[in-house]
Amino acid sequence: MVYKFKLVSDEVSNFSREIEIDSTSSFLQLRNVILDSVGYTKDDMCSFFLCDDQWNREEEITLTDMGSSSDQDVWIMEDTALNEFIEEEGQKLSFVFDYFTERSFFMEMKEEIPGKSLSEPICTMKRGNPPAQHTPLEEFEKQVDAAAKKQMEELDLDVDLYGDTDFNEDEISGYEEMDFNG
Repeated sequence: MVYKFKLVSDEVSNFSREIEIDSTSSFLQLRNVILDSVGYTKDDMCSFFLCDDQWNREEEITLTDMGSSSDQDVWIMEDTALNEFIEEEGQKLSFVFDYFTERSFFMEMKEEIPGKSLSEPICTMKRGNPPAQHTPLEEFEKQVDAAAKKQMEELDLDVDLYGDTDFNEDEISGYEEMDFNG
């Protein structure tokens, strides 16, 4: 059986890729065809995450064992076949290609093609240019600061916080008469 995946990026609106890969292929083979399709090098740490319908990350499949605790299952790309985790159309994944900044592609298994097999995965559709593989630290910090500022503006906090220097003297009147020692 062949799986068809679609990749998109939240950084570049007109970017997408479609990948066809045999269901018995490894996550490492999927990683390699993705990196080849976007022109990235293969020397950076990366991981796949299985996601729920709201894109919350669940199970992780890593490039190498990073020494996690022994009570956790560790899934390594080279040793893990896609069909061990991909069970139905609509399955969502996140492919983190830049660990330092948590940048990733969002993936969805769009179609199962039964009765077909592929010896090598292929990119069947390329649209747009991918985001840069690496983001300069200064640019990343600016993006984080801008996102944090936007979130604070959206929160519109209209509450008095501890340490507020504005106070109503009527609120504290009467305290000087109380005996706190006894």
